[in-house]
Amino acid sequence: MDLIEAIILGIIQGLTEFLPVSSSGHLEIAKAIFGDTSVPEESLTFTVVLHAATALSTLVIFRKEVFEILSGLFQFKWNDQTKFSAKIVLSMIPAVIIGLAFEEELESFFGGKILLVGCMLLVTALLLLLADRAKNTNKKVSFSNSVVIGISQAIAMLPGISRSGATISTSVLLGVDRTKAARFSFLMVVPLILGKVAKDILGGDINFQSSEILPLSAGFIAAFVSGLVACQWMIALVKRSKLSYFSIYCAVVGVIAIVYSLFF
Repeated sequence: MDLIEAIILGIIQGLTEFLPVSSSGHLEIAKAIFGDTSVPEESLTFTVVLHAATALSTLVIFRKEVFEILSGLFQFKWNDQTKFSAKIVLSMIPAVIIGLAFEEELESFFGGKILLVGCMLLVTALLLLLADRAKNTNKKVSFSNSVVIGISQAIAMLPGISRSGATISTSVLLGVDRTKAARFSFLMVVPLILGKVAKDILGGDINFQSSEILPLSAGFIAAFVSGLVACQWMIALVKRSKLSYFSIYCAVVGVIAIVYSLFF
């Protein structure tokens, strides 16, 4: 993988991790366009590095909330911070179970499955359209909501289904305030990403070669910077009920991906 390709893929990851258009789907499409010939281990290493970058950008944007959550936990009281942390943990359970139980099956979906990506992008488009038409409220995420949102996050492990789109749409359809829905969606994925990175490194699945340091670093920086921009932009867009624009975009890209997979 050359330097320019790494930067482009990093920007794609940073933007699409937060915008509801499926980062995994766009990475698969981009790799197909670039004719990615990297072996699975190298591709996995680059993907993990990009996800670590977007997790870091989330921590930077929500550093105040993260500090409040952590400080609340160490008070050992059943306060708002502790309750929010418990909801985050609940939301992680479905994805952890699915991810561990069907790890090999999920990995098989990545690797040029453009037809699957296109179909799942159409599902994302439908979710966003429904959420954009939902009424806005001041409701917070409840414990039962967190479980349902967590199931959406687990389903979004399929390439083409936007994780942020699925979780934010599910939250809004459950009646949760749009801004609170976006905040919960972005924070709930951080422990999962960091856990996945730690698992892959400790399990020996990630191998850094000296020749890969420059493109990996460039991709990381590109994903981190673009992630900072996209995260703040997405919060503002969700608040103003602009999800329908992304619905149209996902539908168009989904159709193009399906046509490409069938005729090219």
